[in-house]
Amino acid sequence: MEVSVSTMLFVPAIAAAAPLLVRGIGRWLAIPLVVFEILLGLALGPSGLGLVVPDAFLDLLSEFGLAMLFFLAGNEIDFRKIRGRPLTRAAMGWIISLAAGLGIAVIFAVDLPAAAFIGISLTSTALGTILPVLRDSGDLGTPFGIAVIALGAVGEFGPLLAISLFLSGRSPLVAALVLLLFAVIAGAAIWFAAKGLGERLHHAITASLHTSGQFAVRLVLFVLLALVALSMVLDLDMLLGAFTAGVIYRLLIAGAPKADAEAVESKLEAVGYGFLVPVFFINTGVEFDLAALFADGRTMAMLPLFLVLMLVVRGIPSLLAAVPGASRRDRIATALFGATGLPIIVAVTAIGVDRNELDTGTAAALVGAGMLSVLLFPLIALAIRVTRRRSRRRTMTDDVGLPTEG
Repeated sequence: MEVSVSTMLFVPAIAAAAPLLVRGIGRWLAIPLVVFEILLGLALGPSGLGLVVPDAFLDLLSEFGLAMLFFLAGNEIDFRKIRGRPLTRAAMGWIISLAAGLGIAVIFAVDLPAAAFIGISLTSTALGTILPVLRDSGDLGTPFGIAVIALGAVGEFGPLLAISLFLSGRSPLVAALVLLLFAVIAGAAIWFAAKGLGERLHHAITASLHTSGQFAVRLVLFVLLALVALSMVLDLDMLLGAFTAGVIYRLLIAGAPKADAEAVESKLEAVGYGFLVPVFFINTGVEFDLAALFADGRTMAMLPLFLVLMLVVRGIPSLLAAVPGASRRDRIATALFGATGLPIIVAVTAIGVDRNELDTGTAAALVGAGMLSVLLFPLIALAIRVTRRRSRRRTMTDDVGLPTEG
């Protein structure tokens, strides 16, 4: 396996530079970290300066990064918090999104297979992408953040199920049976994890937490790769296994001493957000096909069209999950976060192009729209939330008779 020396140098350089840019520019404008990772990958990749060259090793690391992103997303979901109204309303919104996405895609897609790829792409929400944004902004544990997490959980798991059912190349009946087999195996693992298997592992986790053993991290990698391997054996999308692995590990670690659980979480975030996940986003920019996007006017016109459709197909139904009594600003921010999608779009379009059922121009337009959604929607949503908080502080200051800002 040949590895480009310049790629080996500049990919970690981009990963190290991106947080510094966020910190520097954050004094004036709060821009999500993934924005810089994608843009720098694009600028230094073949479509830019050509300093980063796609190779097999980078692709492999990128696949691990994508799997880790979905693992962390599954691990982040606390179903006790999102169950009930948030999860139910989010599921209702996604079903509406699926119907709207497929219905709209049929209108302009060249055939039904292409419409399926486009429609499913439009229904995704990038939970793994927006979680760090919510965490950094302090919204993760708020009612607003819980509603967005519910949206993201359904917006990632729903499209994965749709991929497995409709884009697997099998008949829907066979695909459903295979998916059922996966669900039975994963359900058994979840049952054992919830029934106290994790408690018997806590001693080993605690004993090796600060040694070279690092049992917790090794257990994570085992659970992740085992579920990914199961998905591949059953010819399902590997992201389904990665997402499920995150859910299982959260159950395994439940009940551990708080200090130990936090230490393990810190190690996982270090491996994921510090190493693997940035490689995926950087590689997304590196591999983005600008030439295919600008090949003709029709393809170029599809990019803004898909971006608008993401707001219509995914954003508007996401309003169903908004917190009861939420302000107009919070509802708009909820819709923007719900319409943010990229990892699923990358996965779906890759399958379509590999099968020659989706042309490269349409795939580039979809991925480009997903990139723009990641670049713009969280940024706008955060700006709206910051404006609302400042307005609320001014109101509270006026109420107590203190001088207002400015």
